[in-house]
Amino acid sequence: MCELYKGDALTLSVIDLNSLGYGVGKAPDGKIVFIAGTVPGDSVNAEIIKVNKRYYVARLTDILSPSPDRVDGFCAAPASCGGCVYRTLAYARELELKRETVRHAFRAAGLPDVTVEEVRTAGRERAYRNKAEYPISEMKGRLYGGFYAPKTHRVVPAAACALLPPVFGEILTATCDFFTARGVRAYDEESGKGLLRHLYLRQSARSENIMVCPVINGKTLPDEEEYVGMLRERFPAVCSVMINQNERKTNLVLGDTYRTVYGKPYLTDTLCGLSFEIAPASFYQVNHDAAELLYRLAAERAELSGRETVLDLYCGAGTIGLSMAHAAGEVIGVEIVPDAVECARRNAERNGMKNASFYCGDAAGTEHLLAAAEATRGAISPDVVLLDPPRRGCDAALLDFLIARRVPKIVYISCAPDTLARDAAYLHAAGYALGAATPVDFFPRTGHVETVILLTDEHIKKAQR
Repeated sequence: MCELYKGDALTLSVIDLNSLGYGVGKAPDGKIVFIAGTVPGDSVNAEIIKVNKRYYVARLTDILSPSPDRVDGFCAAPASCGGCVYRTLAYARELELKRETVRHAFRAAGLPDVTVEEVRTAGRERAYRNKAEYPISEMKGRLYGGFYAPKTHRVVPAAACALLPPVFGEILTATCDFFTARGVRAYDEESGKGLLRHLYLRQSARSENIMVCPVINGKTLPDEEEYVGMLRERFPAVCSVMINQNERKTNLVLGDTYRTVYGKPYLTDTLCGLSFEIAPASFYQVNHDAAELLYRLAAERAELSGRETVLDLYCGAGTIGLSMAHAAGEVIGVEIVPDAVECARRNAERNGMKNASFYCGDAAGTEHLLAAAEATRGAISPDVVLLDPPRRGCDAALLDFLIARRVPKIVYISCAPDTLARDAAYLHAAGYALGAATPVDFFPRTGHVETVILLTDEHIKKAQR
């Protein structure tokens, strides 16, 4: 069969869905076709918009026969924002696909025998995110906010995002209207000109208090006091207003300097029965209820008896380690962001956790951090290590350190199945047994999935028999 070309039309059945939200079909010549806005079971007409040696990308033109798994009307924001890529898929089917994503990752890493359990969920598909970073743009002199379209820096208006609390969109609109009226220009990445770059919002799940943080290419905003007054009058939940200064020509959202305009420079939230202080730069899980579910699963895997030394790596504001501190002998946290370490220390103090300490440094350099600590306090022998790395996973140096120390238990929490499976295979080759992997739907309607798994040192298990 002859190859298709850009602009060609075709009719096909959608047989799969990838984590980017593209339906997958097969062209008459056998090549894979990716079509946004489709789900398995759809029969569609489509137009080829991109030709690759191995695949085609097509634009949906007509749904001839909808899939029984198709749902519509989940979100009022344009689909081009690229956020909830599973917005047209029945939620039960989404969970099946995410479980299969984790299974595939372990198979691809040479670990086909790992048991992948059903995906756990906190039962909430909408308005579960407690944090938003809206890029600001402008059109015909009016500011607006939204999200970047996939693989671009074109801002798609998205004040009505289904994954965020409705009040976030209202604050975004009010902020854009306020500064439009004062002639404030949106930051332009190409020229480096313009003042308002992003609007950063955080909310406490329990109190519903909100922190508002405009990110600016400068040091001040016009009429800051009037802005605070407008926010306080219209949005009583706003308890903190801060300004973040980011004057660098960079794609990074946040700069290093914060200035408090109103309220305190942090939020407080309750997680797993503990009170946490969250600064703007601190890592804090964006889905509160799913975080409590995930941490309970991690605690079950750790099986602490009250005597263990727990090493919490990539600890952020200390949430995971502190949630287990009551059941441990000692918790030692390591985090590379200084503000997050300070938050973790204050969080330990505010919760009366005298058996928790936190150090600032790269998790890959944990061996050196512990050596420095041991010089003043004596030997540290972790019984359990908690790993919650970024998407790139763990550095080989860190894994080698854990192997050399023969840490008895490693509880690995991951937001990226591929790197989790890669690191698990590395540890497995060094003598660690893998327990069941439990996916958790931390980000419903998106292509992301968290997973927790226990790795146990086989050498120790054999010695105990």
